[in-house]
Amino acid sequence: MRLAPVVLCLGVLFAAPLVEAATTTYSVRNRRIEPNQPLAVALQEAGLPPEQVSVVISALEGVFDFRKSRVGDQFRLVLREGELDFFDYRQSAVDEWQVRRDGDRFVGSKRSIEVEKQVAVVSLEVSSSLYEAALAAGEDPLIGMVLADVFAWDIDFYRDVRRGDRARAVVEKFLSKGRFLRYGEVLAASYQGESVGQKRVFRYELPDGKPSFFQEDGASARKAFLKSPLKYAHVTSTFGSRFHPVLQYVKAHNGVDYAASVGTPVWAVADGTVTLAANTGAGGNTVCLRHSNGFETCYLHLSRFGQGVRAGARVSQKQVIALSGNTGRSTGPHLHYALKRNGHYVNPLNQNFPRTEPLPKSLLADFRAKVAPLAQQLDAVSVAQASAGD
Repeated sequence: MRLAPVVLCLGVLFAAPLVEAATTTYSVRNRRIEPNQPLAVALQEAGLPPEQVSVVISALEGVFDFRKSRVGDQFRLVLREGELDFFDYRQSAVDEWQVRRDGDRFVGSKRSIEVEKQVAVVSLEVSSSLYEAALAAGEDPLIGMVLADVFAWDIDFYRDVRRGDRARAVVEKFLSKGRFLRYGEVLAASYQGESVGQKRVFRYELPDGKPSFFQEDGASARKAFLKSPLKYAHVTSTFGSRFHPVLQYVKAHNGVDYAASVGTPVWAVADGTVTLAANTGAGGNTVCLRHSNGFETCYLHLSRFGQGVRAGARVSQKQVIALSGNTGRSTGPHLHYALKRNGHYVNPLNQNFPRTEPLPKSLLADFRAKVAPLAQQLDAVSVAQASAGD
């Protein structure tokens, strides 16, 4: 038999009644934004009553831009006794919004997330592709895109990468609670490749505040033309199937064919003016650009044109002007790239474009002082690797 507890007060015994604690019922609903589904509709379809949907939307006004709601965004509803208690909306590890109950009203806010910046050395050794090399090193494959952007004037990451190539970078990493979020600026990088030799560049901020990349002697890393018309994307396949050997040619058809899946970003190899952006029949969707010094480039078989790309428009080097495709007389998805000089076709693969202006002599001392520790960090990786191989 269970006895009721007693409370002694002023020498008198009182029997304390047995009180069962009231239970509160909570329910949690996790959902994602579906195609063509505004947030209000998503909340209704998650079972939230219309008046409470209005509460959430009102609380987020001025806090969250509903136009930036994307397919796949996650949200969570916490209901207490069937009534809204908490709403959480997440786009990424650092982009999260909340609606919380505050008395009789609800308050919306963007969650404050602490982000830490570290400077780290990343070392990659290619066995099949740059993408796989990043995974093997425990890095996010996006490092491949970061390095490709830095070396875009000297290395064609669709054609020049070979087994055994090595890449190193001193790069910023942003983390939240120890979890990697994204890469920041590349401060220094080196690439040792069978087909391209040794490349080594350093980031340096010019007096006007604009950063640029320079070689160790102060020569610019930039050239008037990029090495490749394809912005490096996630190339995951191995050497054998990554680039079709039959399509890897320069022939009488006056150009180079790159095997690339439909939708691969195509960027302008140099600053220029669009002279053509239209379907040309056999060439499919085509963009042609006029550059300085009598050069012209054309990009064929595109799936679609970039935003604002039309005849007469100005484009900048590295601007995405189109997406690769399989339009026109094409036997498979690829990009046909052609280069003319003074009206005559030339081989894009054997051009040696000059570099842009080097650092002024007045800045060399400051440049060398700032890149010296970065060079030591790159070299330290080399020493570590050499020791590991002994």
